Amino acid sequence: MISELNNTNFKLKFKQSNPIYYFCKIKFKIMKTKKYCVGTLVILLFALILSSCNNCTKDNSNPYNDTPREAKLREAGLVNISELDTTIMVHLVYATPYNFMGRTLYHGLKKAFMLPELAEKLVNAQKILKKLRPDLTLIVYDAARPIEVQREMWAMVEGTDMEDFVANPTKRPGMHNIAAAVDVTLVDCTGHPLPMGSEYDYFGDDARTTDEEKLLKDGRITIREYENRLLLRRVMTEAGMKPIAEEWWHFDLMDTKKAREIYKAF
Repeated sequence: MISELNNTNFKLKFKQSNPIYYFCKIKFKIMKTKKYCVGTLVILLFALILSSCNNCTKDNSNPYNDTPREAKLREAGLVNISELDTTIMVHLVYATPYNFMGRTLYHGLKKAFMLPELAEKLVNAQKILKKLRPDLTLIVYDAARPIEVQREMWAMVEGTDMEDFVANPTKRPGMHNIAAAVDVTLVDCTGHPLPMGSEYDYFGDDARTTDEEKLLKDGRITIREYENRLLLRRVMTEAGMKPIAEEWWHFDLMDTKKAREIYKAF
């Protein structure tokens, strides 16, 4: 027992008094630390290179993060209004089931694409609105509508009293089908739509723009709803767009006949 203690004391004294021991110990720690740091640096560098490659691939292949349907519209020369003016709100009603058909029609389409000429006018309309009423903004409910969706809509209304409100794609494309029309309304600073006297996509006399004075006189729309319609129509027409008789929310880029001669369905 005493022999073991003496042996242990000797080893301890040797370590304390021997500089070579401490030199080796310190060098070992330094080498170990260097290996750890170099290894960590290599891993971080590899991760950075891999991340950069992934980002490059993603940006080059789909920089706008478009769906296939959206990419097709972009390739056809249409523009996404949100890329021109981020203050214009977009809520495509047909990309939800909350529309007159009761089901989602726009699969893979949530961006409001339109002809560049129409987009330019809409941006101008937003500027006009902001000068008149800084607390309000435009919101897009519909823009370019693929022709296959138009066929689906027509199949549902054909033979009903709603035929007059939906363009028959077998005869001619609608203005939405050639991306020359936009459906809009006004929303306040909280995002709530202003009352307009009828819901969007309402098929009836209360949505007409030619009989608004009579609607007001008969009490079918209020003075506030009437004034809201006038404001919407003012900013859109001052920007160069054309309203239609049947729908207070619908505005065309130009005369329908002329537009159909120039543009094709998408």
